[in-house]
Amino acid sequence: MLGCEFLFTATRETSFVHAISAAGVMYTLTKNCSLGDLDSCGCDNSRNGKIGGRGWLWGGCSDNVEFGEKISRSYVDALETGQDSRAAVNLHNNEAGRMAVKATMKRICRCHGMSESCTIQTCWLQLSNFREIGNYLKVKHDQAQKLEMDKRRMRAGNSADSRGAITDAFSTIAQTELIYLEDSPDYCKRNVSMGLHGTEGRDCLQSGDGLSQWEKRSCRRLCHDCGLRVEERRTEIVSSCNCKFHWCCTVKCENCSQVIVKHVCARREGMHGHYRRRARGHK
Repeated sequence: MLGCEFLFTATRETSFVHAISAAGVMYTLTKNCSLGDLDSCGCDNSRNGKIGGRGWLWGGCSDNVEFGEKISRSYVDALETGQDSRAAVNLHNNEAGRMAVKATMKRICRCHGMSESCTIQTCWLQLSNFREIGNYLKVKHDQAQKLEMDKRRMRAGNSADSRGAITDAFSTIAQTELIYLEDSPDYCKRNVSMGLHGTEGRDCLQSGDGLSQWEKRSCRRLCHDCGLRVEERRTEIVSSCNCKFHWCCTVKCENCSQVIVKHVCARREGMHGHYRRRARGHK
C-alpha cells in the first residue's frame, strides 16, 4: 500500500495512477450507460446508417464513451484546483487515461444476407475489457516522458511567466502520452515520509497451482530485483475442526494444526541497511 503522500508527488507511477483512475471512472459510467442503468443516457447511435467501410455500415448499439468521458472530465478533473505545473501534469495524465479508453475500443460486427452470406455487415463500437486498457496504459507508463520546465521562468514569481513555461513544456508532448516531473524514489527502501513500506518482509508467491505469469514472477520483482533473498517461513496454525453438535445444546470441536508455508523477502547475509537494486527496465 502507498501512503497519501505518494499521490502528492509527480512521478512516473503517479502519472499511471491518475490515468488509470480517470479511465476507470469513464469506463464504469460508459458501461452503466450501455446497460441501461442510467436514465440520462443510452446507446451512441449518432453514426448509424452511415457507411463505415467496404461491405459494412454503422449500426447497433455503440457504447456511449462521449457520455462517460464528459462526466469523468467534470468530476475527476475538478479535483485539481491548483494552477502549478503539477496540477497541469495531472490533468494531462487524466486526459491520456480517457483517450486510452477510446483507443482500445473494438469494432463488433453482425452479418446480414441470405443464409448468413454476409453480403453486408452492421458494426458498432464496444469497450474492451478493462485489463486491455490497463495493459495499454502500462506501456504508456514505461514510455512516460519527463517534462522539463524552464526553472528560471517558474521561479520568477510572475504568474504569466509560469503559465508560459508550462505551455511551452507541453507543446511537444502528445495528449496520449503520460508525463511526469520528478524521478521515482527507490521503492525497495522503506520511506516513512512518503508512505513507502519497502519490500523487506513482504510476502511473495514462489509456487502454486493456477498462478499467472505475473504472479509467478512476484518473488523476482519484490525480492531479487531489490537485492533481497527469498526466505521460506513455516508457521503452525491451530484451529477448530471436526465440530459436532451434541444434544442439547453444545458444540464440541477438535483442535487441528496446519503448517502454512510463506515466502518472504529477507536481507542477505552481511547486509546492513544497504539495498542494491538490480539494473532493469521499468516495471
